[in-house]
Amino acid sequence: MAITQTLEDGLKREFEIALDAADIETRIDARIATMAQQVKMPGFRPGKVPTSIVKTRYGKQVLGEVIQAAIDEATNSIIKDNDFQLAANPSLNITEYDEGGDLKAVMAFEIMPNVPDADLSSITVDRWKLDISAKEVDQAMEQLANENRPTKPIEKPRAVKAGDTVVIDFIGRVDGEAFEGGTAEGHQLKIGSNSFIPGFEDGLIGAKAEKTIDVKVTFPAEYPAEHLAGKDSVFEVKVTEIREDDDVKLDDEFAKTFGMDDLAALKTALSDQLSRQHEAALRNQTKTSLLDALDELYDDIDVPETLYSQEYAQICQQFYKSDQENDHDHDHDHDHDHDHKPDENMTDEQKEEANLIAIRRVKLGIVLTTIGQKNNLQVSEEEKNRAIYAEAQRYPGQQQEVLEYFSKNPEAAQQLAGPIFENKVVDYILDLCHVNDKTVTAEELYKNDEFEDLKAKSKSSSGKAKAKKAPAKSAAKKPADKKPAAAKSDEKPATKAKATKKAPAKKAPAKKAASKKADS
Repeated sequence: MAITQTLEDGLKREFEIALDAADIETRIDARIATMAQQVKMPGFRPGKVPTSIVKTRYGKQVLGEVIQAAIDEATNSIIKDNDFQLAANPSLNITEYDEGGDLKAVMAFEIMPNVPDADLSSITVDRWKLDISAKEVDQAMEQLANENRPTKPIEKPRAVKAGDTVVIDFIGRVDGEAFEGGTAEGHQLKIGSNSFIPGFEDGLIGAKAEKTIDVKVTFPAEYPAEHLAGKDSVFEVKVTEIREDDDVKLDDEFAKTFGMDDLAALKTALSDQLSRQHEAALRNQTKTSLLDALDELYDDIDVPETLYSQEYAQICQQFYKSDQENDHDHDHDHDHDHDHKPDENMTDEQKEEANLIAIRRVKLGIVLTTIGQKNNLQVSEEEKNRAIYAEAQRYPGQQQEVLEYFSKNPEAAQQLAGPIFENKVVDYILDLCHVNDKTVTAEELYKNDEFEDLKAKSKSSSGKAKAKKAPAKSAAKKPADKKPAAAKSDEKPATKAKATKKAPAKKAPAKKAASKKADS
């Protein structure tokens, strides 16, 4: 077998693989000889089947296996001998072959670009911090007070209205039979809290104390208790007391009910809690600042056309789809008989935006992956398992099904490790570079979304950035099985991963039928 490189153009490589007829025949004979020792045929003892008979029956099958094995051998040799890291699985085109003759094939692929070592300590990153205003703390304090407002008996007899807290005894029945968990006494329920199934609280409006009424409701179709889901029910409810909200005084005594020393300590705790609520957004903005710096530091890196094309198509589909659908004439049935280009009906400006963003994301995904690999950053099995269990918790009632899905699809499980890996790389770089703390308000933090920010950057890019072009087009190739690129954060720098089977559809959590005391 002879292997000859025929093309080296940027990241593109081509090799010709030549296998002469004698070599093919030798490989076939060796394979047939092995099979003859294993196959079972009527009239022959095991291991005594003549090779001529085996070849007659299995020759064509063995020919295909031999050619595939030779191609695999050549592929492995090319990659190993040249220390290539492929951006996608190679394409193979058999250019010459007649049965019994020589075989020639051309293998084409793209390699990952070389990411040179750079001084990461030379870059400067803005680390965003949130300035929680006194007004925001006061609003949180007011909300806390409303949620924990004491109640008092109504001063004059009247019917139940929205906002009241009622003390009730109730028995729930389906088909005339009381069901487990549908009975309670002395239960306090705030009308409008939506803590019961839809219709229950509305059915109490207008009721009077010491009166018993029937409230007819239907359990939601997605109710967790299958024997109640979608069933009509009647709750026999006695209102024993009607209470209304009482005034609450925001003072040290109020703070002590939450385990705080005084009101000032409670305000500090609320401020800290508000800050934590914005941690994801703050982290994302810090990461965006870091990626901006890396984008400039590694400005000259080429990106593989295959990865670029996938990312470009994904951007067009995700952010410009509605525009394309509005412009597309769906009255012409023939329009649906061909595959549409991902940027069909997009303006030149939109195409340029998508182009620059796709280049940025692919390049930064490669950079982050390379930095992580060079510094031996890895995702442990424990971290991956935690991510899998966290994902399963997002599907109430389907946790076991989701866990089984990831158990049977290791590639899908590997994709969950992507964000963990990326965060490790980001933290590694943040420890090395110069970090400036940038204090912002909540309004500034959420001023623009990620895509609008990237569009603005593409429009304000320097002449050098504007000169960037999409990689030259080539035939689309199937993505390679390779080490995972850094997974996309909210800023989405990394390349798109291979498609996998979908996890079970996420169901919305069902509303509770009653309180914990009467939970069914």
